[in-house]
Amino acid sequence: MLSGALVADEGGRPAWVDRITATAIRAEVAFLADDLLEGRAPGTRGGELAARYIATAMAQAGLSPGAPGGTFFQPVRIVETEADPSFTLRASGSGGDAVFAYKRDVMAYSGRFDPMLAIDTDVVFVGHGIVAPEYDWNDYEAADVRGKVVLVMVNEPAATEAEPGLFDGKALTIYGRWDYKYEEAARQGAAGAILIHTDQSATYPWSVVESSWSGPQYAVRREGAPALTLQAWATEEAARRLAALGGHDLDRLRTTAQTRGRRAVPLGVTVKGELRQRVADTVSPNVVGYLEGQRPSEAVVVTAHYDHLGRREAPEGEDGIYNGARDNATGVAGILAIARAMAAAPERPARRVYFVATTGEEAGLLGAEAFVAAPPVPASRIVANVNIDALNVFGPTSEIVLLGHDRSTLGPLVERVAATWQRTVGVDAFPERGHFFRSDHYPFAKAGIPALSLSGSTKYVGPGAAEALRRDAEFDEKHYHQPSDEVGDDWDFEAAAADMRIMADLIARVSVVETPPAYNAGQPFTRRPDPR
Repeated sequence: MLSGALVADEGGRPAWVDRITATAIRAEVAFLADDLLEGRAPGTRGGELAARYIATAMAQAGLSPGAPGGTFFQPVRIVETEADPSFTLRASGSGGDAVFAYKRDVMAYSGRFDPMLAIDTDVVFVGHGIVAPEYDWNDYEAADVRGKVVLVMVNEPAATEAEPGLFDGKALTIYGRWDYKYEEAARQGAAGAILIHTDQSATYPWSVVESSWSGPQYAVRREGAPALTLQAWATEEAARRLAALGGHDLDRLRTTAQTRGRRAVPLGVTVKGELRQRVADTVSPNVVGYLEGQRPSEAVVVTAHYDHLGRREAPEGEDGIYNGARDNATGVAGILAIARAMAAAPERPARRVYFVATTGEEAGLLGAEAFVAAPPVPASRIVANVNIDALNVFGPTSEIVLLGHDRSTLGPLVERVAATWQRTVGVDAFPERGHFFRSDHYPFAKAGIPALSLSGSTKYVGPGAAEALRRDAEFDEKHYHQPSDEVGDDWDFEAAAADMRIMADLIARVSVVETPPAYNAGQPFTRRPDPR
């Protein structure tokens, strides 16, 4: 190990991490989550203000600009679309006709970028919509879905007593993700896909679907990639009515779909609709700075996304700004606090450390994907990614949770660092929510770069532990992706700062390990060859 003053002796804590303070994190979060920044959506004035602020903070911390052209800004070209809320989906079958209204029954947008798109075709129920050879599972086998709309269950088949490891048991795999469902439907030649929402299967309420998929949506142009004309969500009740129009019982269809080898079911229902959308090309930057290392040809990348959902039309007196205070103004404040402390340390890291505030995370990890596709150093020389999303602001915990620590050789190092700070390393408390696939570390993992992502712990300690747990659960239920995600007077920024000191220590140690980390045998991530 290349050590020195940056990394304390085994079992010790480096003094420079004490520069990370609750006061500084609170102040940064308060600014980034202010109404002035209008929810920090990509391509908006508020998003640009946030990017410029972050670049200024990086420069003041002593970081060098790490983007092309010697700036802090890596441009990410994004297509912004916004569906006309007058959209309705009309359906007909042997059981009659029905009209499904935007927001109340369905949320609809498109994977294509035409101003007007029309759908008029049959509906086929395809169970979970999964093609997974490694599990001998194919919901599309012998199905004729080309040019049709598929009705798809969210999540994935449950493990059984005979197959307890089916789709990793309780933990969600990539096959349960909503974006996989759309991508697979497009690969199969479908014209559209309607995902059936339930609070249990999606692990969040319909209000999150409404807030996430109304208003501006963001994507990147992928030449030659198949795309759906209609990408929609439906409430469980709407999906039940849709199936009934063809004489089918939704519960029976879903029960049958839990068994391997079941065929897709044409519902005998036709859907029609015209989706009008505003389309605009825009550019939103990743903000990239770095702290030089003794080995500048190798790098550790630290990420946190600065974008959020922007604003919505709201009646007079109602809040229409998605401030995104915890998600993810806290994460950005966290990486800036680490950058300032590390830059002031008495010794530079062995490897260059990049601090990247990404754009477009809420739209599908767009900024992280763009960074991994065109990194400032070859991807093969990025030894690890550490991602920070939504800091703990509820109270002290006995553990720290880093998603992915058990997937690579970073695991033992994480455990040693946690022990130094009298913490244990926890596991994902809600593996069924698929958090490993939902934040900016995942594009790094797909590229074979060992990645960690800070996640929440439910192991609160101290006299306020029960109240902290209650407020944590309340945030997920009431404030996640809602305008009410604002800085709370009762937020515990000292708990956030304590976690950031541990993360700073960990990042420093990752920067100096002699042998680059690697994924453990059996993990599905392999290094991509460098395109240059």
